[in-house]
Amino acid sequence: MRVPVLLCALACLSAAAGPADRSCTDLRQFYTGKGFLLAGVPQTEISGEHLRTCPQGPTCCTSTMEENLAGLSSQETEGLIREAGRSLQAVFNALYRSFDTYFTELHSHSERSLQEALSPLGPLYSQNTRLYDGLYSDLRQYYRGSSLNLDETLTEFWSRLLERTFKSSTPTDVILSEDYLECVAKQQETLRPFGEIPRDMKAKVIRAFVTARSFVQGLIVSGEVVKKVSQVSLSPECTKALMKLVYCPHCRGLASVKPCSNYCSNVMKGCLANQADLDPEWQNLIDTMIQVASSFTAEPSLDVVLSSIPVRIYGAVRFLLENMETFTTKVYQTCGAPGEPGTGSPGLHEQKKKSGSLTASEYKPSPTAGQRLEMQVSDLSSKLREMRQYWTELPVALCSKLAAGASNQDKCWNGITKARYLPEVMGDGLANQINNPEVELDITKPDMTIRQQIMQLKIMSNRLKNALDGNDVDFQDASDDISGSGSGMCMGGHCSRNRPGLFAYSPDNNRVRGGATSLPAAILLLQR
Repeated sequence: MRVPVLLCALACLSAAAGPADRSCTDLRQFYTGKGFLLAGVPQTEISGEHLRTCPQGPTCCTSTMEENLAGLSSQETEGLIREAGRSLQAVFNALYRSFDTYFTELHSHSERSLQEALSPLGPLYSQNTRLYDGLYSDLRQYYRGSSLNLDETLTEFWSRLLERTFKSSTPTDVILSEDYLECVAKQQETLRPFGEIPRDMKAKVIRAFVTARSFVQGLIVSGEVVKKVSQVSLSPECTKALMKLVYCPHCRGLASVKPCSNYCSNVMKGCLANQADLDPEWQNLIDTMIQVASSFTAEPSLDVVLSSIPVRIYGAVRFLLENMETFTTKVYQTCGAPGEPGTGSPGLHEQKKKSGSLTASEYKPSPTAGQRLEMQVSDLSSKLREMRQYWTELPVALCSKLAAGASNQDKCWNGITKARYLPEVMGDGLANQINNPEVELDITKPDMTIRQQIMQLKIMSNRLKNALDGNDVDFQDASDDISGSGSGMCMGGHCSRNRPGLFAYSPDNNRVRGGATSLPAAILLLQR
């Protein structure tokens, strides 16, 4: 009878000694692999009453290790968020470069065609090239972010062109004072010497340039919002939840067990609750940018408006020359006669006679020009749609790297042990986290940096909506009022106020990857 009793006693002693003798070799290797020193790391499991975040019980983690791993989990998650943000910034920067290249090429092509369209005007073109070039320079500066008033700029152009054309049709021995020419210029609105061309061209050019400038500003502001929000630090409550999610399994000897997907979702939705509050205004801005992009192809399309500027100017000048006698008579009635014309000078009749033979090639857009614009708009719109739900998809993207697959939901880490996770998944945004079991949040204290960026999105959306109506409101960054740093555009050295540079970093990838996919955009960004 003594042998069975002895065996039983040995078995009991063996069972009691087992947990205490369990080796911590795997955790020691893992811990040093993360860059920490082995000093103070146990060789075998110890009692876990000291743990403050992980479930208490036999463990290979000391309090110091728990703190170190908690900080690491937060750093790594912040790194993933910044990585996704940089990828999204790269997409916005690439979209900007694509559209900017297209638009500036349109502008340059229109400017190059000036000579061909206006050379039949003779001295009216050759002696006034600075006037025509100045118009294109002003339009370029406006697009680049200058504070020019486009309506006033175009009105001034037509006034100066009226002065030059009237002066060229006046006999050379008649002296026209600056005051007299100013009186002539003032007749533009009442007498309409160029017909309806200036008014029609002004409406179309203003709409084209206002929408184009607002669109590129929308792309830039969106990228800067992503940058600022992606750099927001995670809260201490989030750090604690991430430690429990990511590294507590290692402390419990369950290193190979991945977190349950719903558990991970609750942690990430809690950690990114403020970021998710961007979603309504973010989607509003994206939708408005898509709407603006679509307006580029509406009649008259963007390429037609820009490319037809020289021919419109030619048509306006020719209209005036053909009706110069009538116009001059009315000017004399209003401004008085400047002097008696000399008999031997090339006067009004001679100029009118010459104008009858003026010809200029009408603008006929090539078939490929329209196709290129359609492709440009289609590409912009499709890429923007992929980003539409970025902030609510970001938790899903992060968990795709961390959590167990659908087939392992009964054998995953649920924050306590290896078993199914039972709590329901929270909704998106701060208000929906009031009952989040994983992250303690005060829903009455939103993150102010993110609130500032929500206002930035709202201001940009309103600017784009005004642009759709052809209205150019004075653009003021939300951050000018709140944080003191702008998110406007400053290109080509022409700015109305001090603004930051266009790109905050040099993206590694100049091409926009994309295409039809069913995966969330944030997941694609994290996988790049």
